[in-house]
Amino acid sequence: MKALVLSGGSGTRLRPFTYSMPKQLIPIANRPVLEHVLQNIREIGVTEIGVIVGDRRPAIEAVLGDGSRLGVQITYIDQEQPLGLAHCVSLAREFLGEDDFVMYLGDNMLPGGVVAIAEDFRDRRPAAQVVVYKVADPRAFGVAEVAADGTVLRLVEKPQQPRTDLALIGVYFFTPAIHKAVAEIEPSARGELEITDAIQWLVSAGEQVGASEYHGYWKDTGRVEDILDCNRELLNGLVGSVQGEVDADSVLIGNVLIEPGARVVRSRIEGPAVVGAGSLIEDSFVGPYASIGKDCVLHSTHVDYSIALDGATVSRVSGVHGSLIGRSAAVTGVHSATRHHRLVVGDHTQVEVAA
Repeated sequence: MKALVLSGGSGTRLRPFTYSMPKQLIPIANRPVLEHVLQNIREIGVTEIGVIVGDRRPAIEAVLGDGSRLGVQITYIDQEQPLGLAHCVSLAREFLGEDDFVMYLGDNMLPGGVVAIAEDFRDRRPAAQVVVYKVADPRAFGVAEVAADGTVLRLVEKPQQPRTDLALIGVYFFTPAIHKAVAEIEPSARGELEITDAIQWLVSAGEQVGASEYHGYWKDTGRVEDILDCNRELLNGLVGSVQGEVDADSVLIGNVLIEPGARVVRSRIEGPAVVGAGSLIEDSFVGPYASIGKDCVLHSTHVDYSIALDGATVSRVSGVHGSLIGRSAAVTGVHSATRHHRLVVGDHTQVEVAA
Protein backbone atom coordinates (compact mmCIF):
# COMPACT_ATOMS: atom_id res chain seq x y z
CA MET A 1 0.00 0.00 0.00
CA LYS A 2 1.08 3.55 -0.74
CA ALA A 3 -0.16 6.91 0.55
CA LEU A 4 -1.24 10.15 -1.10
CA VAL A 5 -1.15 13.27 1.09
CA LEU A 6 -2.84 16.41 -0.19
CA SER A 7 -1.03 19.63 0.73
CA GLY A 8 -1.79 22.04 -2.06
CA GLY A 9 -4.62 24.10 -0.54
CA SER A 10 -4.33 27.85 -0.06
CA GLY A 11 -5.72 28.01 3.49
CA THR A 12 -7.75 31.19 3.11
CA ARG A 13 -9.39 30.73 6.53
CA LEU A 14 -5.98 31.01 8.20
CA ARG A 15 -4.86 34.30 6.74
CA PRO A 16 -2.64 36.18 7.44
CA PHE A 17 -0.51 33.14 8.33
CA THR A 18 -1.05 31.41 5.01
CA TYR A 19 0.19 34.41 3.07
CA SER A 20 3.68 33.39 4.17
CA MET A 21 3.48 29.67 5.03
CA PRO A 22 1.43 26.62 4.04
CA LYS A 23 -1.35 25.86 6.51
CA GLN A 24 -0.08 22.28 6.76
CA LEU A 25 3.14 23.55 8.39
CA ILE A 26 1.46 25.36 11.29
CA PRO A 27 2.74 23.59 14.41
CA ILE A 28 0.59 21.61 16.82
CA ALA A 29 2.48 20.83 20.04
CA ASN A 30 5.58 22.21 18.27
CA ARG A 31 5.37 19.83 15.29
CA PRO A 32 3.91 20.76 11.89
CA VAL A 33 0.52 19.27 11.11
CA LEU A 34 2.08 17.41 8.17
CA GLU A 35 4.49 15.61 10.48
CA HIS A 36 1.57 14.35 12.55
CA VAL A 37 -0.11 13.17 9.35
CA LEU A 38 3.00 11.30 8.15
CA GLN A 39 3.37 9.71 11.57
CA ASN A 40 -0.18 8.34 11.33
CA ILE A 41 0.57 6.94 7.88
CA ARG A 42 3.81 5.33 9.02
CA GLU A 43 1.93 3.69 11.92
CA ILE A 44 -0.20 1.73 9.43
CA GLY A 45 2.94 0.36 7.80
CA VAL A 46 3.01 2.63 4.76
CA THR A 47 6.31 4.32 3.89
CA GLU A 48 5.95 5.27 0.19
CA ILE A 49 4.15 8.59 0.25
CA GLY A 50 3.23 10.94 -2.57
CA VAL A 51 2.70 14.53 -1.42
CA ILE A 52 0.58 16.78 -3.64
CA VAL A 53 1.95 20.32 -3.49
CA GLY A 54 1.07 23.65 -5.06
CA ASP A 55 3.10 26.84 -5.20
CA ARG A 56 4.27 26.33 -1.61
CA ARG A 57 6.32 23.27 -2.53
CA PRO A 58 9.70 24.81 -1.52
CA ALA A 59 8.47 25.51 2.03
CA ILE A 60 6.99 22.03 2.45
CA GLU A 61 10.03 20.34 0.94
CA ALA A 62 12.33 22.33 3.22
CA VAL A 63 10.56 20.90 6.27
CA LEU A 64 9.89 17.32 5.16
CA GLY A 65 12.88 16.75 2.88
CA ASP A 66 12.91 13.28 1.36
CA GLY A 67 11.06 11.91 4.40
CA SER A 68 13.98 9.90 5.78
CA ARG A 69 13.98 11.88 9.04
CA LEU A 70 10.41 10.65 9.58
CA GLY A 71 11.02 7.11 8.44
CA VAL A 72 9.25 7.44 5.07
CA GLN A 73 10.08 8.03 1.40
CA ILE A 74 8.43 11.09 -0.13
CA THR A 75 7.70 11.78 -3.79
CA TYR A 76 6.49 15.34 -4.49
CA ILE A 77 3.75 15.74 -7.09
CA ASP A 78 2.94 19.22 -8.39
CA GLN A 79 -0.60 20.50 -8.80
CA GLU A 80 -0.67 23.84 -10.62
CA GLN A 81 -4.30 24.61 -9.76
CA PRO A 82 -6.60 23.24 -7.02
CA LEU A 83 -8.99 21.30 -9.25
CA GLY A 84 -10.36 18.84 -6.71
CA LEU A 85 -9.37 15.79 -4.70
CA ALA A 86 -10.10 13.38 -7.54
CA HIS A 87 -7.86 15.51 -9.75
CA CYS A 88 -5.07 14.84 -7.25
CA VAL A 89 -5.61 11.10 -7.72
CA SER A 90 -5.27 11.49 -11.48
CA LEU A 91 -2.07 13.52 -11.08
CA ALA A 92 -0.62 10.76 -8.90
CA ARG A 93 -1.58 7.94 -11.27
CA GLU A 94 2.00 7.11 -12.26
CA PHE A 95 3.21 7.18 -8.65
CA LEU A 96 0.33 5.03 -7.39
CA GLY A 97 0.55 2.41 -10.15
CA GLU A 98 -1.66 -0.59 -9.38
CA ASP A 99 -1.18 -0.39 -5.61
CA ASP A 100 -3.87 0.10 -3.01
CA PHE A 101 -3.45 3.45 -1.27
CA VAL A 102 -4.65 5.67 1.53
CA MET A 103 -5.46 9.28 0.66
CA TYR A 104 -5.08 11.70 3.55
CA LEU A 105 -5.82 15.43 3.65
CA GLY A 106 -2.73 17.21 4.91
CA ASP A 107 -4.56 19.49 7.35
CA ASN A 108 -6.45 16.71 9.17
CA MET A 109 -5.55 15.77 12.73
CA LEU A 110 -6.55 12.34 14.04
CA PRO A 111 -4.27 11.82 17.07
CA GLY A 112 -5.72 8.37 17.73
CA GLY A 113 -4.56 7.17 14.33
CA VAL A 114 -6.27 4.91 11.80
CA VAL A 115 -4.48 1.61 12.43
CA ALA A 116 -7.68 -0.39 13.07
CA ILE A 117 -9.41 1.09 10.02
CA ALA A 118 -6.41 0.28 7.81
CA GLU A 119 -6.42 -3.32 9.08
CA ASP A 120 -10.13 -3.61 8.29
CA PHE A 121 -9.53 -2.33 4.76
CA ARG A 122 -6.71 -4.80 4.21
CA ASP A 123 -8.83 -7.69 5.50
CA ARG A 124 -11.98 -6.96 3.48
CA ARG A 125 -10.47 -4.97 0.60
CA PRO A 126 -13.53 -3.18 -0.78
CA ALA A 127 -13.06 -0.99 -3.84
CA ALA A 128 -13.08 2.00 -1.49
CA GLN A 129 -13.45 2.61 2.21
CA VAL A 130 -14.24 6.05 3.61
CA VAL A 131 -13.76 7.34 7.14
CA VAL A 132 -16.79 9.12 8.57
CA TYR A 133 -17.43 11.15 11.69
CA LYS A 134 -20.67 12.38 13.25
CA VAL A 135 -20.89 16.18 13.00
CA ALA A 136 -23.47 18.69 14.16
CA ASP A 137 -23.83 20.37 10.75
CA PRO A 138 -22.92 18.10 7.82
CA ARG A 139 -23.76 20.67 5.12
CA ALA A 140 -20.11 21.68 4.70
CA PHE A 141 -18.97 18.09 4.08
CA GLY A 142 -19.42 15.12 1.84
CA VAL A 143 -22.14 13.11 3.56
CA ALA A 144 -22.49 9.31 3.59
CA GLU A 145 -25.65 7.24 3.83
CA VAL A 146 -24.54 3.95 5.34
CA ALA A 147 -26.30 0.61 5.84
CA ALA A 148 -26.19 -1.25 9.15
CA ASP A 149 -23.35 -3.47 7.91
CA GLY A 150 -21.19 -0.46 7.01
CA THR A 151 -21.90 -0.52 3.28
CA VAL A 152 -22.11 2.92 1.68
CA LEU A 153 -25.46 3.39 -0.04
CA ARG A 154 -25.04 6.95 -1.26
CA LEU A 155 -22.66 9.90 -1.06
CA VAL A 156 -23.59 13.55 -1.52
CA GLU A 157 -21.18 16.49 -1.57
CA LYS A 158 -22.25 19.40 0.68
CA PRO A 159 -26.00 18.70 0.68
CA GLN A 160 -28.33 21.46 1.83
CA GLN A 161 -30.60 18.88 3.44
CA PRO A 162 -28.35 16.07 4.69
CA ARG A 163 -29.99 12.70 5.27
CA THR A 164 -27.39 11.67 7.86
CA ASP A 165 -24.85 13.27 10.17
CA LEU A 166 -21.96 11.12 8.90
CA ALA A 167 -19.37 13.39 7.29
CA LEU A 168 -16.37 12.32 5.24
CA ILE A 169 -13.37 13.61 7.16
CA GLY A 170 -10.54 13.36 4.69
CA VAL A 171 -9.08 9.86 5.05
CA TYR A 172 -9.90 7.38 2.26
CA PHE A 173 -8.67 3.89 1.39
CA PHE A 174 -8.74 2.84 -2.25
CA THR A 175 -7.94 -0.06 -4.53
CA PRO A 176 -6.94 0.72 -8.15
CA ALA A 177 -10.67 0.64 -9.01
CA ILE A 178 -10.80 4.34 -8.10
CA HIS A 179 -8.78 5.27 -11.19
CA LYS A 180 -11.55 4.19 -13.57
CA ALA A 181 -14.07 6.11 -11.47
CA VAL A 182 -11.94 9.27 -11.59
CA ALA A 183 -11.66 8.95 -15.37
CA GLU A 184 -15.45 8.66 -15.74
CA ILE A 185 -16.67 11.62 -13.67
CA GLU A 186 -17.16 15.20 -14.85
CA PRO A 187 -16.20 18.40 -13.00
CA SER A 188 -18.74 19.60 -10.46
CA ALA A 189 -20.56 22.93 -10.56
CA ARG A 190 -17.56 24.55 -8.89
CA GLY A 191 -15.26 23.22 -11.63
CA GLU A 192 -13.55 20.52 -9.56
CA LEU A 193 -13.27 16.76 -9.84
CA GLU A 194 -14.88 15.69 -6.57
CA ILE A 195 -13.66 12.53 -4.88
CA THR A 196 -17.19 12.14 -3.50
CA ASP A 197 -18.48 11.85 -7.08
CA ALA A 198 -15.82 9.27 -7.92
CA ILE A 199 -16.72 7.12 -4.93
CA GLN A 200 -20.42 7.48 -5.75
CA TRP A 201 -19.58 6.27 -9.27
CA LEU A 202 -18.18 3.09 -7.69
CA VAL A 203 -21.33 2.67 -5.62
CA SER A 204 -23.55 3.13 -8.68
CA ALA A 205 -21.41 0.66 -10.64
CA GLY A 206 -22.08 -2.02 -8.02
CA GLU A 207 -18.60 -1.97 -6.49
CA GLN A 208 -18.24 -2.61 -2.77
CA VAL A 209 -17.73 0.64 -0.84
CA GLY A 210 -17.50 0.60 2.95
CA ALA A 211 -17.51 3.20 5.71
CA SER A 212 -15.70 3.17 9.04
CA GLU A 213 -16.81 5.56 11.74
CA TYR A 214 -14.00 7.31 13.59
CA HIS A 215 -14.70 7.73 17.29
CA GLY A 216 -11.55 9.51 18.45
CA TYR A 217 -10.58 13.16 18.45
CA TRP A 218 -10.63 14.77 15.00
CA LYS A 219 -10.01 18.29 13.75
CA ASP A 220 -9.72 19.94 10.39
CA THR A 221 -7.07 22.51 11.31
CA GLY A 222 -8.47 25.16 9.00
CA ARG A 223 -9.24 27.83 11.61
CA VAL A 224 -7.32 29.40 14.49
CA GLU A 225 -9.85 28.09 17.01
CA ASP A 226 -9.40 24.53 15.72
CA ILE A 227 -5.61 24.78 15.87
CA LEU A 228 -5.68 25.92 19.50
CA ASP A 229 -8.16 23.23 20.46
CA CYS A 230 -6.06 20.57 18.76
CA ASN A 231 -2.94 21.88 20.47
CA ARG A 232 -4.69 21.45 23.82
CA GLU A 233 -5.68 17.88 22.92
CA LEU A 234 -2.13 16.88 22.01
CA LEU A 235 -0.56 18.60 24.99
CA ASN A 236 -2.83 16.55 27.27
CA GLY A 237 -0.72 13.57 26.23
CA LEU A 238 2.60 15.35 26.70
CA VAL A 239 5.35 13.67 28.70
CA GLY A 240 7.33 16.34 30.51
CA SER A 241 11.12 16.49 30.64
CA VAL A 242 13.81 19.12 31.09
CA GLN A 243 16.40 19.02 28.31
CA GLY A 244 17.33 22.70 28.56
CA GLU A 245 18.18 24.91 31.54
CA VAL A 246 15.87 25.89 34.39
CA ASP A 247 17.34 28.14 37.09
CA ALA A 248 16.76 27.80 40.81
CA ASP A 249 14.31 30.71 40.89
CA SER A 250 11.93 29.05 38.41
CA VAL A 251 9.09 26.59 39.05
CA LEU A 252 7.74 23.90 36.74
CA ILE A 253 4.40 22.32 37.60
CA GLY A 254 2.86 19.34 35.80
CA ASN A 255 3.99 18.01 32.43
CA VAL A 256 6.36 20.57 30.97
CA LEU A 257 8.76 19.85 28.12
CA ILE A 258 11.81 22.13 27.94
CA GLU A 259 13.61 21.34 24.69
CA PRO A 260 17.42 21.40 24.31
CA GLY A 261 18.99 24.86 24.43
CA ALA A 262 15.91 26.50 25.96
CA ARG A 263 16.35 28.56 29.14
CA VAL A 264 13.85 29.33 31.89
CA VAL A 265 14.85 32.19 34.17
CA ARG A 266 12.85 33.45 37.18
CA SER A 267 9.67 32.09 35.67
CA ARG A 268 6.76 29.79 36.41
CA ILE A 269 5.48 27.27 33.89
CA GLU A 270 2.32 25.26 34.51
CA GLY A 271 1.81 22.31 32.22
CA PRO A 272 0.93 20.84 29.98
CA ALA A 273 3.22 23.15 28.05
CA VAL A 274 6.21 22.95 25.74
CA VAL A 275 9.10 25.39 25.27
CA GLY A 276 11.00 24.96 22.02
CA ALA A 277 14.74 24.64 21.50
CA GLY A 278 16.73 27.83 21.95
CA SER A 279 13.89 29.83 23.50
CA LEU A 280 14.22 32.11 26.52
CA ILE A 281 11.48 32.42 29.15
CA GLU A 282 12.40 35.19 31.56
CA ASP A 283 10.42 36.75 34.43
CA SER A 284 7.28 35.26 32.92
CA PHE A 285 4.35 32.93 33.52
CA VAL A 286 3.59 30.28 30.92
CA GLY A 287 0.27 28.66 31.66
CA PRO A 288 -1.41 25.44 30.61
CA TYR A 289 -1.79 24.56 26.93
CA ALA A 290 0.93 26.87 25.69
CA SER A 291 3.28 25.80 22.90
CA ILE A 292 6.31 28.07 22.55
CA GLY A 293 8.28 27.42 19.38
CA LYS A 294 12.01 27.51 18.71
CA ASP A 295 14.13 30.60 19.40
CA CYS A 296 11.29 32.55 21.00
CA VAL A 297 11.71 35.18 23.73
CA LEU A 298 9.13 35.71 26.47
CA HIS A 299 10.02 38.50 28.85
CA SER A 300 7.90 39.81 31.74
CA THR A 301 4.73 38.35 30.28
CA HIS A 302 1.88 35.92 30.85
CA VAL A 303 0.96 33.45 28.08
CA ASP A 304 -1.47 30.53 28.26
CA TYR A 305 -3.65 28.50 25.87
CA SER A 306 -1.67 29.91 22.96
CA ILE A 307 0.86 29.02 20.28
CA ALA A 308 3.94 31.12 19.55
CA LEU A 309 5.67 30.14 16.33
CA ASP A 310 9.43 30.06 15.88
CA GLY A 311 11.26 33.30 16.60
CA ALA A 312 8.31 35.11 18.18
CA THR A 313 8.86 37.67 20.94
CA VAL A 314 6.32 38.59 23.62
CA SER A 315 7.37 41.26 26.10
CA ARG A 316 5.63 43.08 28.96
CA VAL A 317 2.14 41.77 28.14
CA SER A 318 0.06 40.78 31.14
CA GLY A 319 -2.40 38.31 29.66
CA VAL A 320 -2.06 36.60 26.27
CA HIS A 321 -4.74 33.92 25.98
CA GLY A 322 -6.23 32.03 23.04
CA SER A 323 -3.66 33.50 20.68
CA LEU A 324 -1.65 32.38 17.67
CA ILE A 325 1.52 34.41 17.20
CA GLY A 326 3.40 34.14 13.90
CA ARG A 327 7.03 33.49 13.12
CA SER A 328 9.38 36.30 14.17
CA ALA A 329 6.41 38.42 15.27
CA ALA A 330 6.94 40.86 18.15
CA VAL A 331 4.19 41.59 20.69
CA THR A 332 5.16 44.39 23.06
CA GLY A 333 3.17 45.82 25.95
CA VAL A 334 2.44 49.49 26.61
CA HIS A 335 0.98 50.92 29.81
CA SER A 336 -2.80 50.51 30.22
CA ALA A 337 -5.39 49.07 32.59
CA THR A 338 -6.46 46.38 30.10
CA ARG A 339 -5.62 42.91 31.40
CA HIS A 340 -6.45 40.34 28.70
CA HIS A 341 -5.73 40.19 25.00
CA ARG A 342 -6.65 37.80 22.18
CA LEU A 343 -4.22 37.99 19.28
CA VAL A 344 -4.02 36.55 15.76
CA VAL A 345 -0.67 37.88 14.61
CA GLY A 346 0.94 37.07 11.27
CA ASP A 347 4.60 36.46 10.49
CA HIS A 348 7.10 39.31 10.89
CA THR A 349 4.48 41.56 12.45
CA GLN A 350 5.08 44.05 15.28
CA VAL A 351 2.19 44.72 17.64
CA GLU A 352 1.91 46.93 20.71
CA VAL A 353 -0.83 46.05 23.21
CA ALA A 354 -1.82 47.24 26.65
CA ALA A 355 0.62 45.96 29.28
